[in-house]
Amino acid sequence: MGGNDYDVVKLHGHWASPFSTRVLWALNLKKVPYEFIAEDLPNKSELLLQYNPVHKKIPVLVHGGKPICESMVIIEYIEETWPQSPSLLPKDPYERAIIRFWVHFVELKGPSIWMVFRTFGEEQEKAKKESVEMLRRIEEFCVEKINNNTNNKFFGGEEIGILDIALGGMIVEWYDVIEEIVGVKLFDPKEFPHLHQWVNHFKQVHVVKQNLPHHHQLLLFFKAIRQNFIPTTP
Repeated sequence: MGGNDYDVVKLHGHWASPFSTRVLWALNLKKVPYEFIAEDLPNKSELLLQYNPVHKKIPVLVHGGKPICESMVIIEYIEETWPQSPSLLPKDPYERAIIRFWVHFVELKGPSIWMVFRTFGEEQEKAKKESVEMLRRIEEFCVEKINNNTNNKFFGGEEIGILDIALGGMIVEWYDVIEEIVGVKLFDPKEFPHLHQWVNHFKQVHVVKQNLPHHHQLLLFFKAIRQNFIPTTP
């Protein structure tokens, strides 16, 4: 990339955000130079609010002064703008459609684990069931896509792709932290052995390892947030 304004890439994010981390993984996989702008989430910058006036959330990628919002939209933009290896989406149109289906599934069902974190009582029990059902569906696809093909370690094949990144931002590190804080075990290695094997492979990828928040720091950060959701007695 050159030094003109069109080439400048900035990422507005937060170190503890799985959605920001997804984009960091993609940028580093593609070796795209960027500037990370750490947002103070309770006091978001005027620039962030200007760039994402609809949701007012991170992450926001700014390329040549133009903002792109939503982590998986950003990652597709990265793939299309910097098509160099590694490819994050399959070349075959059918395989690409299948992977996009599962990315959408993760986006649709993944927030159930955050509902486990945010809720209590019956609402939390419902979220627990939804989280386990999501994991069960992905475990089945993991067997089909990875374990039935000896050449594959990842959903992207021999290298991680867009579905690995999407799923990694849900169940790698953040699931463990939420389970520890809430006091539940949803992602059981005996119940989901193939997904746990995928996690082990995924966490060994250099780019993932180098851009994964530290477990203890995440734990402290989300413990403090959890206090805000504890119901107050009348």
